[in-house]
Amino acid sequence: MYDLIIIGAGPAGISMAVEAVNSGINTENILIIEKTHEHSFTIRKYYLDNKIVTANFKGFTPVCTGTMCLTDSSKVETITYLDKAISNSRLNVCYNETVHKIIKEKNNGIFEIETDKKNYKTKIIAIAVGILGKPNKPDYKIPSSLKRKVFFDITTIEIKNSNVLVVGGGDSAAEYSQFLVQENNNITLSYRKNKFTRMNSINKESIDALIKENKIEVQFNSIISNLEDENNKPKVTINNEDKTFDYIVYALGGTTPENFLKTIGIEFNGPDPVLKEGYETNIPGLFLLGDLTAGKKGGSIIWAFNSANTAMAKICNNYLNC
Repeated sequence: MYDLIIIGAGPAGISMAVEAVNSGINTENILIIEKTHEHSFTIRKYYLDNKIVTANFKGFTPVCTGTMCLTDSSKVETITYLDKAISNSRLNVCYNETVHKIIKEKNNGIFEIETDKKNYKTKIIAIAVGILGKPNKPDYKIPSSLKRKVFFDITTIEIKNSNVLVVGGGDSAAEYSQFLVQENNNITLSYRKNKFTRMNSINKESIDALIKENKIEVQFNSIISNLEDENNKPKVTINNEDKTFDYIVYALGGTTPENFLKTIGIEFNGPDPVLKEGYETNIPGLFLLGDLTAGKKGGSIIWAFNSANTAMAKICNNYLNC
């Protein structure tokens, strides 16, 4: 049981953990879960070595309100600063670990987090993932005329009583398929390998059960080479055979943060999550940080630091004994 689990080891997530330690929370009761192999992956990947990480970004004034603060710095200086924050506060970061599910237990208000490695329980959750994630797309062209028939998540449109092709073999593909079956759809699940290798055990068991009940048709070793518009329906070429569906849902990885948040149960107003005081969501005890609180264009590194300080104040006042 943790006091606080933070999802995402970027500037917002790291500063959240630092704020918690400085508020008196024992570092052993704080955990950061990061899906990549190192912290601040976005800065490492998208910033050139000589690019300055600016404190004032897209109009956000660089006024620090919390423990962590940084002026305009090079990429190396920024990474070093965050390295020291992790080291000095003795933060516990689990790398190469992806969160699949977040469930709040009704009887005691505790959160259970399921990852691809293990399960955790915590009193408070702070989600600090970036907004740069995009769904992976296939190599072949998707006709623009099919934009209302081809999707990369299942939150965009209500799909019922239809023939749906789900493309993918991971947990997202499994969860999309299970949901779509409940909506009385006929599901064909297309996967390029000869067996499922990326699903967790729960999803694998659920898909196997639906296959036995003839509620899902699975096509292993299926290679889609082409997609065309046939009378406003997607026609795909799978292993040199043409098949037409009402909809296609791709689950090829790279799920967008918006879809991830919606599957947890976080409410949205248009493209933005609904946030209360201290960046708390409609789910009590679940907070958003950094870019997720600054709109679609994202915020600055100072915004990330300050959002952690603001959220921690709310957490201390309402939930934890700081």
